Amino acid sequence: MYQKNDMPAKYLEGIVAHPIVQFYFEFVHLKQLYRQGWRLRGVPEDKCESVADHSFGTGVLAYVVANEYFPSLDASKVLLLATFHDLCEAHGGDPTPHDNIPPEVKSAKESAAIKKLFRSLPQGQKYVQIWEEYEEQKTPEARFVKEIDRLEMALQAAVYEKQGREDLEEFFPWVQQRVSSPKVKEILEDLLRIRTE
Repeated sequence: MYQKNDMPAKYLEGIVAHPIVQFYFEFVHLKQLYRQGWRLRGVPEDKCESVADHSFGTGVLAYVVANEYFPSLDASKVLLLATFHDLCEAHGGDPTPHDNIPPEVKSAKESAAIKKLFRSLPQGQKYVQIWEEYEEQKTPEARFVKEIDRLEMALQAAVYEKQGREDLEEFFPWVQQRVSSPKVKEILEDLLRIRTE
């Protein structure tokens, strides 16, 4: 895995720390963990977003798009799901399709990672359930956040292209095939239009 530094939690080994301190030293690793797909495409470290950068972008985008165009959704829940959707990567890394991990293996690893992250918090299971709601894709908010997660990736790819990356074409058809909401498709189509301008 491409990362800026090792997980900060290693500095707490052998130390008794408040559960919130322990939790922070674990999840903050997302600030140091590069999005692996971009690094594999040659995006240099000084320009590559972290998993935390992506989660921030997804959260803001999901909340605003939900408020602007999806009045039937609970925008606060959308923001919560978007914030939590990649927390498992603090312990599980950021696998890509190139890693060829079978879906059931990936799912089991991510589930173990999210449980490990919240293990020491008194209400840890409550937070695990937030992540599980996203993973299970059974609520309208969870399905919406999945689409926004994909849209955010396409938007980031377009930003990288405008910054001089020329080999990111594969991301756009992948996202096109995986979004279905008319409004999200409309936003994506406009993004595709401006890529060539």
